[in-house]
Amino acid sequence: MAKAAGGTKNPARISVWLQGKAPRGGGRKGDQPSGLDRDRITEASVRLLDAEGLAKFSMRRLAAELDVTAMSVYWYVDTKEDLLELALDAVCGEMRLPDTAEAADESWRDQLRALADEYRALLIRHPWVSPLVGRFLNIGPNWLAFAVAVQQTVRRTGLPPHTQNGAISAVFQFVYGFGTIEGHYMARCAEAGMTQDEYYREAAGTVQVELAAHGIMESAKDLLAARGDGTVEELWQRDFTVALDLMIAGIESLLEQENRGEPSGRGGETPGARQGL
Repeated sequence: MAKAAGGTKNPARISVWLQGKAPRGGGRKGDQPSGLDRDRITEASVRLLDAEGLAKFSMRRLAAELDVTAMSVYWYVDTKEDLLELALDAVCGEMRLPDTAEAADESWRDQLRALADEYRALLIRHPWVSPLVGRFLNIGPNWLAFAVAVQQTVRRTGLPPHTQNGAISAVFQFVYGFGTIEGHYMARCAEAGMTQDEYYREAAGTVQVELAAHGIMESAKDLLAARGDGTVEELWQRDFTVALDLMIAGIESLLEQENRGEPSGRGGETPGARQGL
């Protein structure tokens, strides 16, 4: 492989959105295979990723799903990575974004909750999304719309600019972690052919037997009792709601600090908005 400028053997991959090609529906040449376009290929990719997961996804498998040759797919995308980036942006478009442009300043709490709920639901619905979020620039039209909605909402809190990136990170990196774990748990349940409640009862029973003498069981006794008789789905929702309420309370606390003239979080900040939500 030829070295790139500066001697780098493996230069950073160029995003599909920066390759100077039509990002939707257009191919590279004039004689594209009949019946195919980039949207159809992207939709099939999403279906396969949902059904079989990221590890099994390949251009050959996609071509079989579309009943075409693998070379036919390459008329529209250069690499599997390009296709994954297109699929990632396509599912991001499923999120319902609040109208942040015309919203009143006091509505930021509801909007932040709505954005967090949509992002969590996306990660649960498509477990393959979480490993890809940090792999790409996420500069497709749907991810950019989401990023703008998040930025406008956090700006409306009244936080000064030097704390806004931290607030975005606190809320949406938490949602990313929560939704990733929840999505992977649901995938494990599906693989085992069990409901969430069945899987939880079996796993919890095993842990309680195997770790009966460990201090962790004594330490967690009140936490386990507090879970009550709710379903696993209800427990996920309760934990998420409490955690998000704590995040919002933290933002309100920062606002109170700023209003009292007490500076906060001015060191070590990276300028610019983060797109890897």
